[in-house]
Amino acid sequence: MHLGSARTALYDYLLARQTGGQFILRIEDTDRKRYVPGAEQELMDGLRWLGLEWDEGPDKGGPYGPYRQSERKEIYLKYANQLIESGHAYYCFCTPEELAKVREEQQKRKEPPHYPGTCRNLDPAEAARRVAAGEPHVIRFKTPKEGQTTVKDLLRGEITVDNRTLDDYIIVKSDGWALYHLAAMVDDFLMKITHVIRGSEWLPTLPLHALIIRALGWEEPEWVHLSVFLKPSGKGKMSKREATDLVKSGHSIFVKDLQELGYTPEGVVNWVALMGWSYDDHTEFFTMEELIEKFSLEHLNPSPAAINFTKLDHFNGLHIRALPLDELASRLKVYFEKAGLAADDATLRKIAPIIQERMVTLDESVELAGFFFRDTVEVNPEELVAKGLTPEESLLAARRSLEVLSSLTEITPETAEPPMRALVEELGMKPGQVFGILRVAVTGQRVSPPLFESMEIIGREKVLERVQLAIGMLAEMVAS
Repeated sequence: MHLGSARTALYDYLLARQTGGQFILRIEDTDRKRYVPGAEQELMDGLRWLGLEWDEGPDKGGPYGPYRQSERKEIYLKYANQLIESGHAYYCFCTPEELAKVREEQQKRKEPPHYPGTCRNLDPAEAARRVAAGEPHVIRFKTPKEGQTTVKDLLRGEITVDNRTLDDYIIVKSDGWALYHLAAMVDDFLMKITHVIRGSEWLPTLPLHALIIRALGWEEPEWVHLSVFLKPSGKGKMSKREATDLVKSGHSIFVKDLQELGYTPEGVVNWVALMGWSYDDHTEFFTMEELIEKFSLEHLNPSPAAINFTKLDHFNGLHIRALPLDELASRLKVYFEKAGLAADDATLRKIAPIIQERMVTLDESVELAGFFFRDTVEVNPEELVAKGLTPEESLLAARRSLEVLSSLTEITPETAEPPMRALVEELGMKPGQVFGILRVAVTGQRVSPPLFESMEIIGREKVLERVQLAIGMLAEMVAS
């Protein structure tokens, strides 16, 4: 499930919730060659992670089921036959080899590939006999060859095409499976779909879809074709193939990856909502409730939208900071456990407020705060030598710091910071130098959450033990 699907589903969801309508999950799986086991579950998991819960679907049922197109084969054949009987479709017996030869000749003549109409005017009785005899065939829609077809798109206005430029598209394949062109139109009608919001890649076949609906005597839904996603550079359309390279840089257009990379559903929803829609020219932060209240089809923008991961990071950071601390703590747990760290709930709750402001993605919590859950920390001895100090001066600072900390019955920001600042002045050093030595000793990192709050969570005994080890490293360095 990629960003395009996520955005389409989000807009559908927002419109349904805002209007009191129904949000339906329909699995369009009639292309059996492209069927991937597990894809349906991943789609459902992705929608649920984003907070897009459907009212009707394959796992819930509903009045218009079944909700998998692979379970509706006979329904589509019924309407395909209706189109044949009314003269709007016909059986085609051309073999793939014959069609390949025709395409080759068309290419030589520099014509756009199209079906030449070989079976278009076959006698219906003869065609029916050949079908009954078991001859392989497909069903094609009999597109009018004269005049024009006009369809209205909510974003782009009226779209008019000359019918002579339209092909006689296949609507039922030789294996009896209906293509999207027929299946989705039938389902939209039977399921009482009012709005079809989809990607702009469907614009070329929009006239065909409108013609099929009109041939069956049905009312058309509102058509909304969304903007194209461009690569982050803004040059060229984003493709799934190119997206695999993005993961190496810590980004992805796939929902499952974004979840694993530490993005929040709230941040992703906020980001995706604004790629093709805006409320005004300054409001950027939206919760799902606010989006439901403020979303409108009138404010959709048909212009291509570049995928901006800097914006995603920005929104994700905002939504992390907006999370209640208990909720943040529980979301962090999975990332620590994935890193092999046994993160207990009580400690996570203490850590949450001191790292909340520092994270862009949730997975950064492990690098930032993994030391809380390790018995020992790996220290690079060279990092214990503060900038502007010699190893001897750094050793002195570490020893005196241990004396001060050892004299305290408990180490908290209130009990430890004042005497440590007094020590800094006494030593004639800078706070960054002395506290930097302590930070590396206690956390194993040059960058960490606030030092004294971290020491309180780690606990007095472990802090003293880690500082003592750091003193040993510095002493060894000085002796050598």
